[in-house]
Amino acid sequence: MSKTHKNYKYLPYIQALFITVLLIVNLVAAGKVTFFQFKEFYFPFGAGILFFPISYLIGDLLTEVYGYAPTRRVIWTSFAVLILANIMVQLILLMPPDQSWPHQKAYQEVFSTSWRLAFSSIIAFSAGEFTNSFVLAKLKVLTNGSKLWARTIGSTICGEAIDTLIFYPLAFFGNPDFSVLLILSLMKVNYICKIVWEVLATPLTYLIVNWLKKAEHEDYFDRKTDFNPFKIM
Repeated sequence: MSKTHKNYKYLPYIQALFITVLLIVNLVAAGKVTFFQFKEFYFPFGAGILFFPISYLIGDLLTEVYGYAPTRRVIWTSFAVLILANIMVQLILLMPPDQSWPHQKAYQEVFSTSWRLAFSSIIAFSAGEFTNSFVLAKLKVLTNGSKLWARTIGSTICGEAIDTLIFYPLAFFGNPDFSVLLILSLMKVNYICKIVWEVLATPLTYLIVNWLKKAEHEDYFDRKTDFNPFKIM
């Protein structure tokens, strides 16, 4: 049976988890600012930082076990779902509320997202995830499957860099509330936090990858893969 038509037991569930994480981060967590405080140290940060790196961990699992091609299909599926979800949310917000329903203002306050922010997030996510998958697949071949920690961390460093470099300028450049220095500061802090998260998650990545390879009887090497990100099939 060819890889293209091979049925994997857990791939649909991993894809569903990947899409769920992205939906929650983009529609719920992205708009909330929380904080960490220890004695005099106070550090505010976006709630999405805690959960968005999970998408990169899942992306690592997909590429490491199944290869670049199935991961590419998952990324494009997620891309379409994010666009559809944002359109549906905006349409729901535009619907006139019944006089007996008093929560329209609260809904708009929580779920209203500018098209610029949504567009920036989707474009940055796609570019970052494709970079992450490509780098991990190439590193796996170069290392002949050894040093998983170097592949997952190295691919995340590259993927998150592309994501960060695209999202913040697209989303905030020219906004009078965000100076260039503030944008650069946000980029640096968020990028570092995401990389640290990936490093801390490395033992968990090892456990899941090893289990998944045994369960799926798969450990794919992208030696002859077409890495064109626009080739869905």
